[in-house]
Amino acid sequence: MSNFVYPFLGLCFLALSIPSIAQDRPRELGVKFGILPAGQLNAITDVSGVKVGHFTKNQGEHIRTGVTAILPHGDNVFQQKVPAAVFVGNGFGKLAGTTQVMELGNLESPIILTNTLSVAAGIEGVVKYTLEQKGNESVQSVNAVVGETNDGYLNDIRGMHISAEEVIQAIESAESGPVDEGNVGAGTGTICFGWKGGIGTSSRKLPEELGGFTVGVLVQSNFGGNLQISGVPVGEKLGKYPFKDALEKSDGSCMIVIATDAPVLDRNLERMAKRALMGLAKTGGIASNGSGDYVIAFSTNQDLRIPYSENEDLFFRELPNSKMTPLFMAVIEATEEAIINSLFAAEEMTGKEGRIVPNLPVKTILPWLIDEKK
Repeated sequence: MSNFVYPFLGLCFLALSIPSIAQDRPRELGVKFGILPAGQLNAITDVSGVKVGHFTKNQGEHIRTGVTAILPHGDNVFQQKVPAAVFVGNGFGKLAGTTQVMELGNLESPIILTNTLSVAAGIEGVVKYTLEQKGNESVQSVNAVVGETNDGYLNDIRGMHISAEEVIQAIESAESGPVDEGNVGAGTGTICFGWKGGIGTSSRKLPEELGGFTVGVLVQSNFGGNLQISGVPVGEKLGKYPFKDALEKSDGSCMIVIATDAPVLDRNLERMAKRALMGLAKTGGIASNGSGDYVIAFSTNQDLRIPYSENEDLFFRELPNSKMTPLFMAVIEATEEAIINSLFAAEEMTGKEGRIVPNLPVKTILPWLIDEKK
């Protein structure tokens, strides 16, 4: 899909769609992000082989939580590991499985996102799922990668309502194709910039002269700061920003997952992961003291698969450093847009103790975003 939107057509579309724009993505409404073209779905699943599954638990008055699973490919990930890296922007969080990824430079499990007190359930679910897979009958160690954000404002987080079986459901439901955003999976109970946050995703497809590679990003947005959308200071215009309400309200976390089909190993995947924080910063995120801002990046490139049983020497050819710049830009743009997509898709939610978190007032802000781009 092209980044360019004719202003006149964008305004006409805006006039026609304002009464029902709650679930429309900002790009479809004429909001422009960066200069690189998005992939066909504008989602992490534009990277061939990647699958995403959600388990959403929205029950009664107090349970607002869930699980999101990201699979690097549809085969046995333990038997066919992929290059991976982790970057920590601000480490106030509980991302399990990081040390082995950092030490060995590969990923051997689905990536699970959930709430802070369900990380243990996430690990148990991944381990059970992996041990039951055909070909893993003799496996005795599994490095489960499980990330989290704290949804305790809307969700009865102390109830620890996620089970290992529900984590497995999220994994087994994972599909390629369009990805649900907003109040789903691990984004069910999250809050972003004071509005309802959630799951968001975006992608970039590099032109052939820059390699033709695809970069996809998925986020679990649950953080604060001074919201900006495509350069417009939305938070200030709405009078909702940390110094207005109270600095401590800017705390929170953001999990960011990057996938690419480019032939890059862990060292350059970490360099890509670092750039994701630049995309977060473009939305006004500040990585506050109490924020856990983590990035996990992996490559699905078939020539870089790492078999569990290494019966022969492995030699990899990876993209040289001089070719990395377009991938860096792709990460920044896709991360920014994924976060904003999570806000546009999210709906107002009432949760624990009757607390209400409103959705971003899209009807109010959209004219600013379109007018600023004239």
